[in-house]
Amino acid sequence: MSKPENEQNTSPPRRDATREKLLAAALDVFGRYGFDGASTRRLADAAGVNLQAIPYYFSGKEGLYIATADYLTELISNHVGDMRQRVGARIVALDTAGEPMSPAEARAFLTEIAQTMIALFVSKKSESWARFIIREQMEPTEAFTRVYQGIMRPMIEIARRLIGTILDDDPASEHVRLRAFAFIGSILVFRMAHAAVLAQMEWETAGPQEVATLRHLAAELVAALEPFKGGAA
Repeated sequence: MSKPENEQNTSPPRRDATREKLLAAALDVFGRYGFDGASTRRLADAAGVNLQAIPYYFSGKEGLYIATADYLTELISNHVGDMRQRVGARIVALDTAGEPMSPAEARAFLTEIAQTMIALFVSKKSESWARFIIREQMEPTEAFTRVYQGIMRPMIEIARRLIGTILDDDPASEHVRLRAFAFIGSILVFRMAHAAVLAQMEWETAGPQEVATLRHLAAELVAALEPFKGGAA
């Protein structure tokens, strides 16, 4: 598809409706079928657009795949970005002043993060996100780098900082890194094992009442974080 003469030196508008349709459809299609299984025809049909829209907007399927990773990062950031910036700004302010964060404040921030994430993970909208991310976890590509650097790494590092404060341990230590992943995993399970959770809990869906129950659980998980007091294994 050739561009009109007066547009030869301009890029398509970032919020062009056709481009947005392709990204939204690609997130679902790539998540379901993987890069190799997602033909350009399947992608275009799912978006309800002309096949030539893919090379026009993204220079091909590879470009669309990378753009989908950026799109996913943006979607998640829209849900957690303000919270991440607020917590990050507080950490920077304390570091600048040479003051430590109190364990109580760290628990409050971590509870807010956990409750936000657990509600997001059981929502319908996160299904396609999870499929895409799981595929990239199994066989990482440049798309994983985009998602990791854009959203996963900043959130993990904030969690490490808060958990390190709660445990009175160095956030960069191996122990805190592992505790952070164990904590994050206890939240992620409600998306990654969504069907098993519904079956075990005998819930038909994760509606407002179920989400409220899970938010309470998230607060319990934070409250349970304590320094290890046992002896050597």
